[in-house]
Amino acid sequence: MTTTAAVIGCGDVSAVHLEAVAKLDGAALVAVCDSDPQRLSAAEAAHGVPGFTDHLSLIEAVQPDVVHICTPHDQHASIAADCLERGVGVILEKPLAHTLAEGRRLVEAAEAGAAKIAVCFQNRYNATSQALSALLASGELGAILGASATVMWQRSAEYYQSRPWRGSWSRGGGGLMMNQAVHTVDLLQWLVGDVVAVSGNASTRFLGGTIEVEDTAEFVAQHVNGARSAFYATVANAFNAPVTLDVVTEKAVLSLRGDLTVSHADGRVDVVPERTSGSAGRSYWGVSHELLISDFYDRLADPEPFWISPAEAEKSLRIIKDVYRQSYPESVHRVS
Repeated sequence: MTTTAAVIGCGDVSAVHLEAVAKLDGAALVAVCDSDPQRLSAAEAAHGVPGFTDHLSLIEAVQPDVVHICTPHDQHASIAADCLERGVGVILEKPLAHTLAEGRRLVEAAEAGAAKIAVCFQNRYNATSQALSALLASGELGAILGASATVMWQRSAEYYQSRPWRGSWSRGGGGLMMNQAVHTVDLLQWLVGDVVAVSGNASTRFLGGTIEVEDTAEFVAQHVNGARSAFYATVANAFNAPVTLDVVTEKAVLSLRGDLTVSHADGRVDVVPERTSGSAGRSYWGVSHELLISDFYDRLADPEPFWISPAEAEKSLRIIKDVYRQSYPESVHRVS
């Protein structure tokens, strides 16, 4: 039996979703959707499927089993909720939503159970992330004492000018934290433990003449298990440096720098190599979209919610919005 799929939003990241669907046995792309006529026309021609300018018309016409939502952030929750209400499965690009209220709306829609939904925190499928998680969960390294993470990337004014929504509060819901660093925020809270308190700051240090959102942010988080983590991110760096994530336990230091290095207290050193990407996506998107998407399709008949659910994705959204609340106390629209 063939699982039919549609992609809503034919911008940059849709390439990895379209490629993943094409590689899946038993899956078939049946439609694409975009409000931009040029992007829609290009996608129709490239994939030989009908195109639609709105998602409701697409759903009514082709009744897909799964939709992949690759739209700007402010459209995530509303489109996803519409699909779930109609019994259509959803793979949603990060972040969960551009506001807390919209995120909560989608959590509730998912919990109503009309269809299955996954949020694309694909870096959880990285070989290094999986190894890190397994080591920490095993208990063999002792308790987690603390962690740190950095995202030192570069984005130009042209990057934001080409897609103005990326630099706006109303459509992006934020800047660096919502668009680039959210994956690392997610990994930090997933690996170390739920965050119970955050003290942080977001600011615009480099691109103030181009964007209204932040390009730099930092925070210190307290986790439910008593561990503390420190986080720093910016898109004002001179180049896209590797994301770093370090976790200190009672018996080892685990350092992620592309590959994962585990330095044991007894002197042993283990290295877990990361997979290399062969996809059409950009290198900084990671290597694991295809794994997440394949796993979701394999679990479509499973009655349990997908493990990276809206409720799970809401955790990183709340951390980010808490940093915004502290940074912009006079601007309610930035933190809602």
